Amino acid sequence: MFLLLLISSTLVALGAALLTVRFFDAAILRILHTILGAELASAWQRYLRFAIVVVGVSGGVRPLDLEKYIAPNRPGATAPELSLERWTLELYRSLIDSLQSIAWMLLLFFIGAMIAYVLLRTVARRRSPVATLDDEA
Repeated sequence: MFLLLLISSTLVALGAALLTVRFFDAAILRILHTILGAELASAWQRYLRFAIVVVGVSGGVRPLDLEKYIAPNRPGATAPELSLERWTLELYRSLIDSLQSIAWMLLLFFIGAMIAYVLLRTVARRRSPVATLDDEA
């Protein structure tokens, strides 16, 4: 029963990660095109897809927490029974933890992308001649 729970948790986390990749794929590609250009954007997009899946699965599957179902944490105690309620709770926890891990990763990516975008605009503005009010009149 434990092995089935571990596999189910992995599948839930993997499904959440793959859906998140699909949902954010176009936005990530547009951001990377703006910052890195067309030649590097697809390679970095592929890397970010991989990172989202890895972070999602590793955040959603917690083997140390699931260990309580095979070995009690106190001598003389019995392992908790895997009832329908516990299955539901564990799978829900896998889904939420997976999405939470992905959200943190994407937040860091978008903050880094925003900083890079501002730096690129600042450099581009300094390189271009500044229009003054006298030039416009």
